[in-house]
Amino acid sequence: MGKNTYTAEIKVGDIPKLRGICEERGFEFGEKQWAIWHAKKKDSSGVVNVTVYEKGPKVLVQGKGTEDFVRFVLEPEIIGEARLGNEEVLMPEMFEPHFGVDESGKGDFFGPLVIAGVYVDREISRELLEKGIMDSKRISSAARIKKLADIVRGVKGVRWEVISLKPETYNGLYVKFGNLNRLLAWGHARVIGSLAEKVPSCPSALSDQFARKELLEGMLSREASAQHIELNQRTKGESDVAVAAASILAREAFVSWIERAGEAGGVELPLGAGENVVLAAREMKTMHGEAMLTKVAKMHFKTAGLI
Repeated sequence: MGKNTYTAEIKVGDIPKLRGICEERGFEFGEKQWAIWHAKKKDSSGVVNVTVYEKGPKVLVQGKGTEDFVRFVLEPEIIGEARLGNEEVLMPEMFEPHFGVDESGKGDFFGPLVIAGVYVDREISRELLEKGIMDSKRISSAARIKKLADIVRGVKGVRWEVISLKPETYNGLYVKFGNLNRLLAWGHARVIGSLAEKVPSCPSALSDQFARKELLEGMLSREASAQHIELNQRTKGESDVAVAAASILAREAFVSWIERAGEAGGVELPLGAGENVVLAAREMKTMHGEAMLTKVAKMHFKTAGLI
């Protein structure tokens, strides 16, 4: 089965160059949420979508024509090396047994903080990559997130753990720990400890770097099952397929909670912490009283003072 999804970082100067290449090849351009530009084309190899995101910057290629576009256009003309199919050579550590951990909801006023972890080995990593698992932040569709989460859970041998700290619990823990990084480190350690109970032979864990390594190591030392775990943190940890899979499971749980809570309260709960969030919070307060906010929102946000 051909690869239908591919993502890679590119240089800022390559963004207009890639656009010019797509223009020459007859791509149709349009807009897409959080993207610098988006282009689409259908030819003999199938439909191919090319989206460039500012963060990274990164290029995301999707569709049945993905392999041809990556092999014959993106890699030779932009990236400058053949990566597709050579992931094990270029990133061998991604195919070693390890846990990947990521979170969702930490920047959103409404909703829980969700932390998820996924165990992978060589075969699991290969299958997740083949099935298009990528960082959830690149996926704007809730339906797509849910579909990918089902794919992650359906891979043979995969193990996962998801901890969802609903707002009431989160608010209490935030007061206890005093800041978000300590709370995140505690949550990450809990997930790693739970996974270590499920896969005692796993030697290491990887997470995105959100604080000093010593902070997470200190929290992890309290987990009896994880004393042998070698902890690794790095920026852009989501480039690892285990971390990417964890980001998808975390995002699915977060989005599902937001949808359920909005329907139950009769108020659509927007993401982020902007003006639309303030308006929704005021509506929620008017309909259900101020006490309801602690059940649906993270009250240490500055947003809470604007309601």
